[in-house]
Amino acid sequence: MRTLFEGDVWVHYGQIYVETAEEFPGLTECFAGQRNGLCGAAVPGHLFLITGLHTGEVAFAVEVHESVPALDESWQDVVEVSFRPEGEAALVQWAGENSWPLDLAETDYRVRYCGKGMDQANRKDTVLDDEPVIDRYLLQFWPAPPAPDQVVRQTSEVAAYWHGVAQDQPPPPTPEEKAEAKRLAALEQRCKHEEAKLKAEQREWGGSLPSERLRQLRGTALVIAPMDRPLVDALGAADARTQREVARWVTRRAFVEAQLSEVDWIAAALAAVDQGDPLPPPFDNDEEAWQRLFTDPHVPHTMVTSPDGRLDNCSQQAMAFPAMFSARVEDPLAAAFDALWAGAVAFGHGRHNVLFTEVKEVFPILRQS
Repeated sequence: MRTLFEGDVWVHYGQIYVETAEEFPGLTECFAGQRNGLCGAAVPGHLFLITGLHTGEVAFAVEVHESVPALDESWQDVVEVSFRPEGEAALVQWAGENSWPLDLAETDYRVRYCGKGMDQANRKDTVLDDEPVIDRYLLQFWPAPPAPDQVVRQTSEVAAYWHGVAQDQPPPPTPEEKAEAKRLAALEQRCKHEEAKLKAEQREWGGSLPSERLRQLRGTALVIAPMDRPLVDALGAADARTQREVARWVTRRAFVEAQLSEVDWIAAALAAVDQGDPLPPPFDNDEEAWQRLFTDPHVPHTMVTSPDGRLDNCSQQAMAFPAMFSARVEDPLAAAFDALWAGAVAFGHGRHNVLFTEVKEVFPILRQS
């Protein structure tokens, strides 16, 4: 026999524990399905110990034996449970305020919990620092295979009460029930996650979920959606030819708005767009095209306010210019949205509706929501 702990320990709420994990399960869980209500062992790796005293010091000893020890007849209340540590064990005070390590191997034990003086301590309720200890407890461990818990001896009213509480608890879930509960909890979590994603997507798209086509496209379609969701949906539902024609028409309209359509090298590119031909130089090289835009003295310089309304010195010509590159976008729907976005910012803050209204007049099919 080895004594793992012996001394006075402070209890709160008539409780002290043996813990081998960081989580502290509750009383109901620890006594679920048990006959005894003094030593709860229904949660693996935990022992929930009840004392007669509510608050104060009790005498406590912990022993480990090689085989079942003889039962001292002086103990008034005795119960037994099965227990297997799941890590380093410790005798732990309520709320983890203090703890004492217990040198227990990770093997199956039978545990005997013995108590005396429980009724007297319960009537006293609280023992102050300068008062003598009333109730005493012994916790004994010895190797043994798992077996049902047992009330070995019961003489106190306190023990009788807690045995009744334990026997009123429903049995713990079976491994199959635990696995099913875990599966359902994971499913619920996934559902909540998906629901949150859908709500976020609704907000992102201006209030309602997009079609799968729009969802895959995202890009400038997502930027335009809060500005005019019906237009986005109608354009997404249109045929590819209409989408390409919208991209071409909006490109020209944006360049007219930005006073670029009469610049000779830009006019040639707009004509190529109208014919569905490849863009001529310098539009075959992005860097050269932008460089010419900013250096050609024939290009006008006008300003518009940024889409968010924060800057009032944005080059209108630079805002419109990307619309031309929509002609190189293979996906006609993506091309249409790219052109629409460039046109919207070229019209300036608060004026995108002017462009969108004109588009719907030219393409009546887009007025359908």
